[in-house]
Amino acid sequence: MELWIPFTIAGAFFQNLRSALQKHIKGKLSTGGATYVRFLYALPFALLYCWGMQEFGGYELPQWNWLFLLYCFLGGISQILFTFVLIYLFSFRNFAVGTTLSKTEVVQIAILGLILLGDTLTLWAAVAIGLSLVGVMAMSLAQSKITLSNLVSGLTEKPTLVGLLCGALLGASVVFFRGAGLALGDGPAIMRASYALAVALVMQTVMMGGYLLVREKGEMTKVFRNWKPALTVGISGVLASVGWFTAFTLENASYVRALGQIELLFTFIASIFFFKEKTSAMEFFGILLVVAAILILILLR
Repeated sequence: MELWIPFTIAGAFFQNLRSALQKHIKGKLSTGGATYVRFLYALPFALLYCWGMQEFGGYELPQWNWLFLLYCFLGGISQILFTFVLIYLFSFRNFAVGTTLSKTEVVQIAILGLILLGDTLTLWAAVAIGLSLVGVMAMSLAQSKITLSNLVSGLTEKPTLVGLLCGALLGASVVFFRGAGLALGDGPAIMRASYALAVALVMQTVMMGGYLLVREKGEMTKVFRNWKPALTVGISGVLASVGWFTAFTLENASYVRALGQIELLFTFIASIFFFKEKTSAMEFFGILLVVAAILILILLR
Protein backbone atom coordinates (compact mmCIF):
# COMPACT_ATOMS: atom_id res chain seq x y z
CA MET A 1 0.00 0.00 0.00
CA GLU A 2 1.33 3.44 -0.93
CA LEU A 3 2.19 5.51 2.15
CA TRP A 4 -0.18 8.40 1.35
CA ILE A 5 -3.20 6.09 1.71
CA PRO A 6 -2.89 5.23 5.45
CA PHE A 7 -1.92 8.85 6.21
CA THR A 8 -5.07 10.06 4.43
CA ILE A 9 -7.30 7.60 6.25
CA ALA A 10 -5.74 8.63 9.58
CA GLY A 11 -6.24 12.31 8.70
CA ALA A 12 -9.91 11.72 7.87
CA PHE A 13 -10.51 9.72 11.05
CA PHE A 14 -8.96 12.28 13.40
CA GLN A 15 -10.65 15.15 11.53
CA ASN A 16 -13.99 13.48 12.25
CA LEU A 17 -13.02 13.21 15.92
CA ARG A 18 -11.84 16.83 16.08
CA SER A 19 -15.08 18.08 14.51
CA ALA A 20 -17.13 16.19 17.11
CA LEU A 21 -15.04 17.64 19.94
CA GLN A 22 -15.29 21.14 18.47
CA LYS A 23 -19.09 20.89 18.44
CA HIS A 24 -18.96 20.00 22.12
CA ILE A 25 -16.85 23.05 22.99
CA LYS A 26 -18.91 25.36 20.77
CA GLY A 27 -21.40 25.95 23.61
CA LYS A 28 -18.64 27.43 25.77
CA LEU A 29 -16.90 29.56 23.14
CA SER A 30 -17.85 31.73 20.17
CA THR A 31 -17.36 30.35 16.68
CA GLY A 32 -14.09 32.29 16.47
CA GLY A 33 -12.94 30.92 19.82
CA ALA A 34 -13.88 27.34 18.92
CA THR A 35 -11.97 27.73 15.67
CA TYR A 36 -8.93 29.23 17.41
CA VAL A 37 -8.45 26.32 19.80
CA ARG A 38 -7.76 23.99 16.87
CA PHE A 39 -4.71 26.14 16.08
CA LEU A 40 -3.53 27.29 19.52
CA TYR A 41 -3.73 23.92 21.29
CA ALA A 42 -2.38 22.00 18.30
CA LEU A 43 0.69 24.25 17.94
CA PRO A 44 2.80 22.88 20.85
CA PHE A 45 2.27 19.31 19.63
CA ALA A 46 3.11 20.26 16.03
CA LEU A 47 6.36 21.90 17.18
CA LEU A 48 7.16 18.87 19.35
CA TYR A 49 6.45 16.52 16.42
CA CYS A 50 8.74 18.52 14.11
CA TRP A 51 11.49 18.56 16.75
CA GLY A 52 11.06 14.81 17.31
CA MET A 53 11.43 14.11 13.60
CA GLN A 54 14.76 15.94 13.67
CA GLU A 55 16.04 14.74 17.05
CA PHE A 56 14.95 11.10 17.03
CA GLY A 57 14.05 10.47 13.38
CA GLY A 58 17.46 11.66 12.19
CA TYR A 59 15.98 13.98 9.55
CA GLU A 60 17.58 17.32 8.76
CA LEU A 61 15.44 20.41 9.20
CA PRO A 62 14.43 21.68 5.72
CA GLN A 63 15.79 25.00 4.48
CA TRP A 64 12.93 27.47 4.26
CA ASN A 65 12.47 29.79 1.29
CA TRP A 66 10.12 32.64 0.43
CA LEU A 67 7.90 30.51 -1.82
CA PHE A 68 7.46 28.05 1.04
CA LEU A 69 6.46 30.84 3.45
CA LEU A 70 4.06 32.29 0.85
CA TYR A 71 2.33 28.93 0.41
CA CYS A 72 2.08 28.47 4.20
CA PHE A 73 0.57 31.94 4.60
CA LEU A 74 -1.90 31.52 1.72
CA GLY A 75 -2.91 28.06 2.95
CA GLY A 76 -3.36 29.31 6.50
CA ILE A 77 -5.42 32.38 5.58
CA SER A 78 -7.54 30.36 3.11
CA GLN A 79 -8.40 27.84 5.84
CA ILE A 80 -9.36 30.61 8.28
CA LEU A 81 -11.45 32.47 5.69
CA PHE A 82 -13.20 29.20 4.79
CA THR A 83 -14.44 28.93 8.38
CA PHE A 84 -15.85 32.47 8.38
CA VAL A 85 -17.45 32.17 4.93
CA LEU A 86 -19.06 28.86 5.96
CA ILE A 87 -20.57 30.59 9.02
CA TYR A 88 -21.82 33.38 6.75
CA LEU A 89 -23.40 30.76 4.48
CA PHE A 90 -25.42 29.39 7.40
CA SER A 91 -26.92 32.86 7.96
CA PHE A 92 -28.99 32.50 4.77
CA ARG A 93 -32.46 31.02 5.09
CA ASN A 94 -31.91 28.86 1.99
CA PHE A 95 -28.32 27.85 2.74
CA ALA A 96 -28.87 24.17 1.80
CA VAL A 97 -28.11 24.70 -1.91
CA GLY A 98 -24.94 26.63 -1.12
CA THR A 99 -23.84 23.98 1.36
CA THR A 100 -24.34 21.26 -1.24
CA LEU A 101 -22.29 23.17 -3.82
CA SER A 102 -19.50 23.74 -1.28
CA LYS A 103 -18.88 19.99 -1.66
CA THR A 104 -17.38 20.68 -5.10
CA GLU A 105 -14.03 21.36 -3.40
CA VAL A 106 -12.44 18.14 -4.71
CA VAL A 107 -13.00 19.27 -8.33
CA GLN A 108 -11.76 22.78 -7.53
CA ILE A 109 -8.64 21.23 -5.95
CA ALA A 110 -7.97 19.28 -9.17
CA ILE A 111 -8.27 22.47 -11.27
CA LEU A 112 -6.19 24.66 -8.93
CA GLY A 113 -3.59 21.92 -8.46
CA LEU A 114 -3.16 21.69 -12.22
CA ILE A 115 -2.83 25.48 -12.59
CA LEU A 116 -0.48 26.14 -9.65
CA LEU A 117 1.48 22.92 -9.22
CA GLY A 118 1.09 21.12 -12.55
CA ASP A 119 -0.67 18.16 -10.91
CA THR A 120 -2.38 16.05 -13.59
CA LEU A 121 -5.00 13.31 -13.29
CA THR A 122 -5.10 9.81 -14.72
CA LEU A 123 -8.34 8.73 -16.39
CA TRP A 124 -9.26 6.40 -13.52
CA ALA A 125 -8.48 9.09 -10.95
CA ALA A 126 -10.76 11.52 -12.79
CA VAL A 127 -13.52 8.89 -12.75
CA ALA A 128 -12.99 8.36 -9.02
CA ILE A 129 -13.12 12.10 -8.30
CA GLY A 130 -16.32 12.40 -10.36
CA LEU A 131 -17.94 9.50 -8.49
CA SER A 132 -16.93 10.90 -5.10
CA LEU A 133 -18.35 14.31 -6.04
CA VAL A 134 -21.70 12.84 -7.10
CA GLY A 135 -21.76 10.63 -4.01
CA VAL A 136 -21.04 13.48 -1.57
CA MET A 137 -23.61 15.75 -3.22
CA ALA A 138 -26.21 12.94 -3.17
CA MET A 139 -25.69 12.53 0.57
CA SER A 140 -25.85 16.29 1.06
CA LEU A 141 -29.12 16.47 -0.90
CA ALA A 142 -30.59 13.69 1.23
CA GLN A 143 -29.56 15.29 4.52
CA SER A 144 -30.71 18.80 3.59
CA LYS A 145 -34.07 17.55 2.24
CA ILE A 146 -33.75 19.52 -1.00
CA THR A 147 -34.45 18.16 -4.48
CA LEU A 148 -32.53 18.35 -7.73
CA SER A 149 -35.05 20.92 -8.99
CA ASN A 150 -34.38 23.08 -5.90
CA LEU A 151 -30.68 22.76 -6.58
CA VAL A 152 -31.02 23.84 -10.21
CA SER A 153 -33.38 26.72 -9.41
CA GLY A 154 -31.03 27.91 -6.68
CA LEU A 155 -28.00 28.20 -8.98
CA THR A 156 -28.63 31.91 -9.56
CA GLU A 157 -29.04 32.83 -5.89
CA LYS A 158 -26.47 34.40 -3.59
CA PRO A 159 -25.99 31.34 -1.32
CA THR A 160 -24.83 29.46 -4.42
CA LEU A 161 -21.88 31.80 -4.95
CA VAL A 162 -21.08 31.75 -1.24
CA GLY A 163 -21.17 27.93 -1.26
CA LEU A 164 -18.85 27.77 -4.27
CA LEU A 165 -16.54 30.26 -2.52
CA CYS A 166 -16.48 27.93 0.51
CA GLY A 167 -15.37 25.06 -1.70
CA ALA A 168 -12.80 27.27 -3.42
CA LEU A 169 -11.26 28.46 -0.13
CA LEU A 170 -11.07 24.95 1.29
CA GLY A 171 -9.64 23.66 -1.98
CA ALA A 172 -7.12 26.52 -2.13
CA SER A 173 -5.88 25.78 1.40
CA VAL A 174 -5.25 22.15 0.43
CA VAL A 175 -3.34 23.05 -2.74
CA PHE A 176 -1.31 25.75 -0.97
CA PHE A 177 -0.33 23.38 1.84
CA ARG A 178 0.76 20.80 -0.75
CA GLY A 179 2.71 23.56 -2.50
CA ALA A 180 4.45 24.39 0.79
CA GLY A 181 5.68 20.81 1.18
CA LEU A 182 6.85 20.66 -2.44
CA ALA A 183 8.61 24.05 -2.18
CA LEU A 184 11.00 22.56 0.40
CA GLY A 185 12.71 20.38 -2.22
CA ASP A 186 13.33 16.66 -2.39
CA GLY A 187 13.98 15.81 1.26
CA PRO A 188 12.01 13.15 3.17
CA ALA A 189 8.29 13.87 2.76
CA ILE A 190 7.49 13.21 6.42
CA MET A 191 10.01 15.88 7.52
CA ARG A 192 8.85 18.43 4.95
CA ALA A 193 5.25 17.85 6.00
CA SER A 194 5.98 18.24 9.73
CA TYR A 195 7.94 21.46 9.09
CA ALA A 196 5.20 22.92 6.87
CA LEU A 197 2.57 22.03 9.47
CA ALA A 198 4.53 23.72 12.28
CA VAL A 199 5.13 26.91 10.28
CA ALA A 200 1.52 27.10 9.04
CA LEU A 201 0.17 26.65 12.58
CA VAL A 202 2.43 29.42 13.91
CA MET A 203 1.03 31.77 11.26
CA GLN A 204 -2.59 30.73 11.88
CA THR A 205 -2.23 31.05 15.65
CA VAL A 206 -0.86 34.58 15.30
CA MET A 207 -3.43 35.66 12.69
CA MET A 208 -6.46 34.21 14.43
CA GLY A 209 -5.22 35.31 17.85
CA GLY A 210 -4.88 38.88 16.62
CA TYR A 211 -8.42 38.77 15.28
CA LEU A 212 -9.84 37.57 18.62
CA LEU A 213 -7.97 40.21 20.60
CA VAL A 214 -9.23 43.01 18.35
CA ARG A 215 -12.75 41.86 17.41
CA GLU A 216 -13.89 39.56 20.24
CA LYS A 217 -12.87 41.12 23.55
CA GLY A 218 -12.73 38.61 26.38
CA GLU A 219 -12.89 35.55 24.13
CA MET A 220 -9.18 34.83 24.57
CA THR A 221 -9.75 34.51 28.33
CA LYS A 222 -12.47 31.91 27.68
CA VAL A 223 -10.12 30.04 25.34
CA PHE A 224 -7.59 29.60 28.17
CA ARG A 225 -10.25 29.02 30.83
CA ASN A 226 -11.62 26.04 28.87
CA TRP A 227 -8.20 24.50 28.33
CA LYS A 228 -9.18 20.93 29.20
CA PRO A 229 -11.78 20.34 26.43
CA ALA A 230 -9.76 22.61 24.10
CA LEU A 231 -6.70 20.42 24.62
CA THR A 232 -8.54 17.37 23.27
CA VAL A 233 -9.47 19.41 20.18
CA GLY A 234 -5.82 20.40 19.75
CA ILE A 235 -4.50 16.85 20.08
CA SER A 236 -7.03 15.32 17.66
CA GLY A 237 -6.51 18.30 15.35
CA VAL A 238 -2.75 17.94 15.16
CA LEU A 239 -3.08 14.18 14.53
CA ALA A 240 -5.48 14.96 11.66
CA SER A 241 -3.12 17.60 10.27
CA VAL A 242 -0.11 15.28 10.43
CA GLY A 243 -2.07 12.80 8.33
CA TRP A 244 -3.29 15.39 5.81
CA PHE A 245 -0.01 17.30 5.43
CA THR A 246 2.03 14.13 4.94
CA ALA A 247 -0.45 12.78 2.39
CA PHE A 248 -0.53 16.13 0.52
CA THR A 249 3.27 16.16 0.36
CA LEU A 250 3.35 12.61 -1.00
CA GLU A 251 0.49 12.71 -3.53
CA ASN A 252 -1.75 14.85 -5.75
CA ALA A 253 -4.03 16.82 -3.40
CA SER A 254 -7.19 15.95 -5.35
CA TYR A 255 -6.48 12.22 -4.91
CA VAL A 256 -5.96 12.77 -1.18
CA ARG A 257 -9.20 14.72 -0.70
CA ALA A 258 -11.18 12.23 -2.80
CA LEU A 259 -9.89 9.34 -0.67
CA GLY A 260 -10.47 11.54 2.39
CA GLN A 261 -14.21 11.24 1.77
CA ILE A 262 -13.81 7.96 3.65
CA GLU A 263 -14.67 10.08 6.71
CA LEU A 264 -18.28 10.00 5.41
CA LEU A 265 -18.08 6.21 5.56
CA PHE A 266 -16.99 6.44 9.22
CA THR A 267 -19.94 8.74 9.97
CA PHE A 268 -22.32 6.49 8.01
CA ILE A 269 -21.24 3.37 9.92
CA ALA A 270 -21.49 5.17 13.27
CA SER A 271 -24.98 6.48 12.49
CA ILE A 272 -26.26 2.98 11.66
CA PHE A 273 -24.51 0.75 14.21
CA PHE A 274 -24.05 3.10 17.17
CA PHE A 275 -26.87 5.63 16.90
CA LYS A 276 -29.37 3.28 15.17
CA GLU A 277 -30.39 6.02 12.73
CA LYS A 278 -32.38 5.25 9.59
CA THR A 279 -30.71 5.77 6.22
CA SER A 280 -32.53 7.03 3.13
CA ALA A 281 -32.09 5.47 -0.31
CA MET A 282 -30.33 8.65 -1.50
CA GLU A 283 -27.79 8.49 1.36
CA PHE A 284 -27.14 4.80 0.70
CA PHE A 285 -26.66 5.53 -3.02
CA GLY A 286 -24.24 8.34 -2.16
CA ILE A 287 -22.14 6.19 0.17
CA LEU A 288 -21.95 3.42 -2.47
CA LEU A 289 -20.52 5.92 -4.96
CA VAL A 290 -18.00 7.18 -2.40
CA VAL A 291 -16.91 3.59 -1.65
CA ALA A 292 -16.58 2.90 -5.39
CA ALA A 293 -14.44 6.03 -5.79
CA ILE A 294 -12.19 4.98 -2.91
CA LEU A 295 -11.69 1.48 -4.37
CA ILE A 296 -10.85 2.92 -7.80
CA LEU A 297 -8.29 5.30 -6.29
CA ILE A 298 -6.62 2.52 -4.31
CA LEU A 299 -6.76 -0.29 -6.87
CA LEU A 300 -6.82 1.24 -10.37
CA ARG A 301 -5.24 4.71 -10.22
